[in-house]
Amino acid sequence: MHCNKQIKMNESKYKPTDKEAGEHILIVIGRQYGSGGRRIGKMLAERLGISYYDKTLLNKAAEKLGYSQKIFDSKDEKRPSLLRSLLSFNYGSPTGQITEAPMSDEKLYEFQSNVLREICRKESCVIVGRTADYVMREHPRMVSLFVHAPLEHRGAAVLAREDAKDLKEAMTQASRRDHDRRDYYNYYTNGDRWGEADNYHLTFDSSRISDEAILSAVRSMLGME
Repeated sequence: MHCNKQIKMNESKYKPTDKEAGEHILIVIGRQYGSGGRRIGKMLAERLGISYYDKTLLNKAAEKLGYSQKIFDSKDEKRPSLLRSLLSFNYGSPTGQITEAPMSDEKLYEFQSNVLREICRKESCVIVGRTADYVMREHPRMVSLFVHAPLEHRGAAVLAREDAKDLKEAMTQASRRDHDRRDYYNYYTNGDRWGEADNYHLTFDSSRISDEAILSAVRSMLGME
């Protein structure tokens, strides 16, 4: 486990209400594929009695725009190609009446970020992925986590949930998804910080520390233990 920062109640551009500043907490989780980040996020939300979001954010955006969910799923934490982004920017525009209309990746990301901000203004929650730590970086009570593990350990986890036919394929899949997530994060945050310890409050190697120990560490950082 790596602990890098302390939570500070600073003035920020986020401008929360008095209630939000005093009560609302935000836990954001970045993770390597197969490391258990989603599982840990769900456990944290359940133990703390707060909402949990991952792909649900995309579903909410799809609902509000009138788009089919598959458009959002196809762009799930993937950096846009330059050509596709330029074409959709020049020729596509979002509309609530056309469910398959093209939409630029940047516009989709902007809308998703707005949905994210709206959620965080209204409630305490756990959010997995979506560059939430960057979008909500001014939130006064945010704790950012990164969950990782050795590739073979993650490959075994992927294989155990039957998402690959053998360990080699599972490890290849994990490496590819990590690459996609790294590119996505670094592209939209204008940085090169995905997975770097000093970019998060806490980092955990899930092959060496139990879920319960992770939950305890987060609760302690929030002043709950």
